Amino acid sequence: MISQSCKKLSFIIVACCCTLFAKGQQKSDSLSFDQVIVKVMDSHPSIKEAEEILNEANSRIELVKSAYLPTVDFSGSYSRVGPVSKITFPGLGTFPFNPNNNYNVGVDVNEVIYDFGKTSKSIDLENKKKEINKIDIDRIKQNLSKLIINNYYNLVYTQSAIRIKDEELQNLQAHLHIVEKKSNTGSATRYELLTTQVKISTIESQKVDLEASYHVQQSVLNTLLGLPEDTPHKVYAVFSSEEFSDDGSLIEYAFDHREEIKLAKQKTELEHLNYAAIKSVNNPSINAFGSVGFKNGYSPDLNELRGNFLLGVGIKMHLYDAKKKKNNMQLSKSDILVSQYETEVQKRNITNEVVEAKSYIDASKKKVEQFDIQLDHALQAYELAMVSYKSGAITNLDLLDSETSVSESRLQLLKAKIDQRICYLNLEIAMGKHLY
Repeated sequence: MISQSCKKLSFIIVACCCTLFAKGQQKSDSLSFDQVIVKVMDSHPSIKEAEEILNEANSRIELVKSAYLPTVDFSGSYSRVGPVSKITFPGLGTFPFNPNNNYNVGVDVNEVIYDFGKTSKSIDLENKKKEINKIDIDRIKQNLSKLIINNYYNLVYTQSAIRIKDEELQNLQAHLHIVEKKSNTGSATRYELLTTQVKISTIESQKVDLEASYHVQQSVLNTLLGLPEDTPHKVYAVFSSEEFSDDGSLIEYAFDHREEIKLAKQKTELEHLNYAAIKSVNNPSINAFGSVGFKNGYSPDLNELRGNFLLGVGIKMHLYDAKKKKNNMQLSKSDILVSQYETEVQKRNITNEVVEAKSYIDASKKKVEQFDIQLDHALQAYELAMVSYKSGAITNLDLLDSETSVSESRLQLLKAKIDQRICYLNLEIAMGKHLY
């Protein structure tokens, strides 16, 4: 009866320590992994910065498009000239050619009629940069997801491990109390007393390390969330079994969905557009210009302000640019090749990441199975040790060793389950799936 109760209680404790909470057991003050992802993606400054850069891209596109629009300027001037040229006719008087006071106000308009594709190519270039900015936002979010995975599940482990260590300490303190009583009656040796105290000291030391790690990870989480570094959190995780195929489809999927591949390809397209824009930089442009306004200086009354206008068409083309276009085109060709090589490098890196993540998943599954069996054996050994201890067949130290084996098995199983979960998430990221 005692044996069955012990076993049932131990399995309940293991389940709790592994944080396999049912929906109704999840506390309102706890943070789930998905909640952390959402909060970080909504508020992290690196994402806000990338989004602002995207807004700048929209402004740059509109700036380039403004070349299609006319420029309109207002101008006004006054000048006094002296002396002015005059002519005198006997009997008629003296006539100046220009007034002393000159006034001129007007509106000038200038518009490009046709520039042989220079503006359109620049617009295509800026639109491509905008597409790259969008992909870069996803890349930043994926990198943040990696940080959150490691941070969050380290918190899950240390939080649960501290709980296990607390339980170990409670059990050891209870054993120490029993040993002290036996020592007073002479039925326990000093060796048993000292060994129990050493075990307590060891567990306390391990707990101190875990608590330090927990505070560090909690500070990192608060930094990601944009909260004060000492804000306390409780975390939990739900472990689920997931399966991925073993064929090459994982790698092909990654090639189609990873932001690094998308960015590399977009950069190649960008360099091609940049090459086209450089190629058209010396294309001629045809402009229309006009001006309308008022000024004086017209005969017969030089001081009278009179309306005037100017209309015309002009052409501008480069005759010699000191080989700037030629050199820039050569640089652009090199950039195209560099971006193509970058795509191949990214494909090789991603292949390694997917294979590595899949291998770790296979290893983690085996570890979970092994530690699950190990825990079952440790619990059975503990039950036998408890029976032997009560019958006097083994000492208090033997029972302590058996309890320690159970605690260590629980920790190893917990760590294996968390590692397995991290491996699955890392594979999803390696494949280009979004966790946000």
